[in-house]
Amino acid sequence: MRNGPVGNGVALAALAVVAVLNGLDTDALPLWRQLLFIALAVASYLHGRHLPTRCGGAVLGSAAAVGVAVGVVAIPEGMGVLASLAVFVVLPRLVGLFRRQQAELITAGRERIAQLERAQELVAEQAGLRERARIATDMHDSLGHELALIALRAGALELTADTDRVCRAAAELRASAVHATDRLRHTLGVLREGATPVGTPDEPVEDLVGRAADAGLPVVLTRTGSPALPPLVDRAVHRVVQEALTNAARHAPGRPVSVRVDRCADEVLVTVSNPVSGPGGNGAVGNGGTGLAGLAERVRVLGGELVVRRDPDFTVAARMPFESTVEEEA
Repeated sequence: MRNGPVGNGVALAALAVVAVLNGLDTDALPLWRQLLFIALAVASYLHGRHLPTRCGGAVLGSAAAVGVAVGVVAIPEGMGVLASLAVFVVLPRLVGLFRRQQAELITAGRERIAQLERAQELVAEQAGLRERARIATDMHDSLGHELALIALRAGALELTADTDRVCRAAAELRASAVHATDRLRHTLGVLREGATPVGTPDEPVEDLVGRAADAGLPVVLTRTGSPALPPLVDRAVHRVVQEALTNAARHAPGRPVSVRVDRCADEVLVTVSNPVSGPGGNGAVGNGGTGLAGLAERVRVLGGELVVRRDPDFTVAARMPFESTVEEEA
């Protein structure tokens, strides 16, 4: 790469020397010298168009100095040398340089446009991924909870069925609802994102617990302190209770569930617990799916902590401060 500009400078010096020599004694120009001027112009243009050099000005300046020296001795000869150099070397080379810079600008512009297009495609792709993850999260949050309530209602119907046929149908319905919930978690779990939705929950915690109780889940809600919470904290509290009730309906149907929401001076505490053994319980606490993992990440983003305990009862406890939420909203 270092030899390129040097070699190009040597080529330009050769063109300048030919122009100086051909500019001498221009009173009677034979045909071959006239053709040589044309060849000089073409070669100079091509040199400027394709052969960049760092010392072009110095080379041409040295050739012009030779022309001035010749003009000191013989003015007509010096004028011929300078005219030959300017018309057949300098001017065509400047045209070639202009064309080369124009082509480089066009190429740079096209590359810039391509980069902007790629950046726009990346932004659109990321926006699409975020939207898909948001939709998947909302479906997981709402549809998974509803399927768990369907399974709970089917379990209640199974216990109170009058005939074996109805009992078997209720059992199949409950098994299908549980299977659908598992498939939903598995399919949508890969699309979940750690980002926390900024919207408010569709319903207060009281309505959520009331719907679960209407579906047959023995749940009791205890709430202390002011019910008014910042939007992000309110959404997270809703999700913690919803996920815990879903787990209780799936893995310990018929067992009592205790929900407690305590608002302290600078934080909110959420505790949901239910037995996982004894009558009505199957001893299972879930398979470590994406629900609790997503909750833990959501609470962590808010500056809080999610703790899951399995002895003696299955307990989901979350602590979330208010200060981190203020920073998120700012």
